[in-house]
Amino acid sequence: MAASPEKVVVIGAGMGGLSAAIRLAHAGLDVRVVDRAPVPGGKMRTMDSTAGPVDAGPTVMTLRPVFEELFDSVGARLGDYVTLHREEVLARHWWPDGSSLDLFADPQASADAVGAFAGPKARKEFEAFRRRAKRLFEAFDAPMMRAVTPSQSALTRHVMTHPWLIFDMAPHRTLAGSLGAQFSDPRLAQLFGRYATYVGGSPFQSPALLGLIWHAEAQGVWRVEGGMHQLARALEKLARDKGVTFSFGTRATRIEIQNGAAAAVHLEDGTRLPADRVVFNGDPAALGAGLMGEALRETLPRDATHPRSISAYVWSFAAQPHGPEMVHHNVFFCADPRKEFDPIAAGHMPEDPTLYICAQDRGAGRTPQGEERFEIIMNGPPVADGAEATDEEKETCRTRTFQTLARFGLTFDPRPGVQWLTTPRHFARLFPASEGSLYGRSPHGLTASLKRPTARLGLPGVYLAGGGAHPGAGIPMATLSGRHAAEAILTDLASTSMSHPTATRGGISTA
Repeated sequence: MAASPEKVVVIGAGMGGLSAAIRLAHAGLDVRVVDRAPVPGGKMRTMDSTAGPVDAGPTVMTLRPVFEELFDSVGARLGDYVTLHREEVLARHWWPDGSSLDLFADPQASADAVGAFAGPKARKEFEAFRRRAKRLFEAFDAPMMRAVTPSQSALTRHVMTHPWLIFDMAPHRTLAGSLGAQFSDPRLAQLFGRYATYVGGSPFQSPALLGLIWHAEAQGVWRVEGGMHQLARALEKLARDKGVTFSFGTRATRIEIQNGAAAAVHLEDGTRLPADRVVFNGDPAALGAGLMGEALRETLPRDATHPRSISAYVWSFAAQPHGPEMVHHNVFFCADPRKEFDPIAAGHMPEDPTLYICAQDRGAGRTPQGEERFEIIMNGPPVADGAEATDEEKETCRTRTFQTLARFGLTFDPRPGVQWLTTPRHFARLFPASEGSLYGRSPHGLTASLKRPTARLGLPGVYLAGGGAHPGAGIPMATLSGRHAAEAILTDLASTSMSHPTATRGGISTA
């Protein structure tokens, strides 16, 4: 008799959990996904509005090949499950002095725009920055982001065999310091410094290495038809097609450990799900907090999850806009970035925020009539306690957000009320033990990325996936984390069985 397939329980239906589930089910394992939310996506959530579901989580899709590879690896096509539209305008940027700048998918068009915006010297500086970001991205993509378990010694050897990387990395500079040296126009340094926030950091504390994020965006930004949540729905459908079963609206309360290895997952309704392997797609800090059982409390050192990354105040609503012509991705910069990031570092709402707006119904030249869906993001600090945000905090955020936009001439009819706001404290309740942090561990410090936990937790049968694990935050990275978890499981299975379960003479099954 052939052995029954290994049972895998995935806790969390975020991008990492879905990615792992798809690959493992395709490999023949018996996979079940459980999630306390009613729908898949994790932080890729929505809120209902008069114009339809409006995104309230990640808005930027880059690195399309990561998603194509996931579908291709299981014999499917991304385009059969979701419709993507390439945005020729990556983002539109405004400053308080009245200036504005579009950056484009076409690098020549971006260089021309920068030259028209800040002069020929700035154009040359931008082209040098673009080349530098490309070199860094290509140098660290394989040995870092795509490695299941990157090591500092391996990365050190990689850098020493490519010594030009030391200059590009600027290891003793922050991202803000590096950009200040690369750009003579402070507006451009401010613009590219905001990429630190993509992984939850401040440009004044994050390493200069994060400049490589520009190359990820420059390769293309994609709009998901119907909203970003449709990408999570696409992965759910693919998972179901591969035989994955789902249990939504139920919370996992404990990972049962027997004889030093995973044995089952317990749900809040009393259900016990036997499991040979468990993939935890939640914030790794939840393990240290004991939320998955005392047996896992000591599995991660504190510096794998702390200090925490930034959080955000997120508005998700429908209204009719009046003012500047927006594209799909828009950034309204503050005059002094210190007045944004210094208060956040001190645990406060920014005094003068930079505001990002996703005009969900715009893109590829579309300008809808009437009410549209918008997501506005203001960076904010994580929170140390789970107390609910006060009415005063919500109203302060409302005032700062919409008065800031009004100074740019942008207003909304109607102006949304605080019921459309998600605060850091709300995020802390939605994602237990996260402290409202949206990106897991802070990226501050040159070796921060190496401190994130990897797919193998160190406890047999338990694995990690998601933005809090390696390779980090953002939907492409979270999706890659699911690949790493699946590869770790399949490798570990192969180490105990060098062949598929087969029937042998005498009726004895071998694994």
